Amino acid sequence: MNSAANNPLVIRHDWTVEETEALLRLPFNDLLFRAQTVHREYHDPNAVQVSTLLSIKTGACPEDCAYCPQSARYDTGLERERLMEVEAVIEKAKAAKAAGSDRFCMGAAWRSPKERDMPYVLAMVKGVKELGLETCMTLGMLDEGKANALAEAGLDYYNHNLDTSPEFYGEIITTRTYSDRLNTLSNVRNAGMKVCSGGILGMGESDKDRAGLLVQLANLPSHPDSVPINQLVKVAGTPLEAQGDLDPLDFIRTIAVARIMMPASHVRLSAGREEMSEEMQAMCFFAGANSIFYGECLLTTPNPAANKDQALFRKLGINSEHRVTKAPQELDEILAVSAPEGDLFYDASQGSVQH
Repeated sequence: MNSAANNPLVIRHDWTVEETEALLRLPFNDLLFRAQTVHREYHDPNAVQVSTLLSIKTGACPEDCAYCPQSARYDTGLERERLMEVEAVIEKAKAAKAAGSDRFCMGAAWRSPKERDMPYVLAMVKGVKELGLETCMTLGMLDEGKANALAEAGLDYYNHNLDTSPEFYGEIITTRTYSDRLNTLSNVRNAGMKVCSGGILGMGESDKDRAGLLVQLANLPSHPDSVPINQLVKVAGTPLEAQGDLDPLDFIRTIAVARIMMPASHVRLSAGREEMSEEMQAMCFFAGANSIFYGECLLTTPNPAANKDQALFRKLGINSEHRVTKAPQELDEILAVSAPEGDLFYDASQGSVQH
């Protein structure tokens, strides 16, 4: 193995499934120590980026993703809704900003956006940007032209998850291929937008599949700027409604390995946080997670209320006024606490954005 592979602080794009599996099998304390060491080199260890996710078009999706209540193929009791009006989306963005979010994410249950919908989507991007918020969208597959149009409108991030490993993918989705997903990520990247891409744990995948997902993400031409790690939310009516529970320690291990493999990315605790204890979330933050969604709903599934997140942040000292913004490289100094070097993150514990 070359020297770069032996240096845990080097950003790599040549990971193998075998070495990723080996990381997942490390003794728990050794894995978390390594992940925290890497995390402190690249990030403020006591800061968490906060986003809000809004469903701008709900239900009636033609895809057959086995986990998704928005698929038209499953009877989940979800009401179908048309694309929201632009002004209604802007009002939701204003409320998200007032609640402490600095990024506003908009999701539509589409296979891909239709040409007739693009003017409204582009107006949403421009309107949210004017509020001073970062913008993110997840609209399904994008061709080159639509990716360029979103970039020209000012979209900062585009979310398109890989969901799982290439080998397990066919057990979960048959209506679009893994290559379709990779092509969308390529179009987003080439258009100059930041990539948000991750996956879902707890769908019945193996440890090797979790390793395979992380390898796919880490070996992209550039690491995703944001890596959402979701825990399956089991919804009645979907094929995965009776799936067994995921071991919390396996979830935390995957967060830690994602941090090690993609050290400069934001690793986001996404769907499934409603089922996580405060202790589990705290361990995820220690393992390297540094992004969450605020709000009581993620598209159509539950999420902890913002005031619960603010209370947890206060308990953990996250996004407080006294935190480290950069850690030195020497190991003995990495473990020391230094004074902050500027207000890089707003104080989410106070429930408002400081500009």
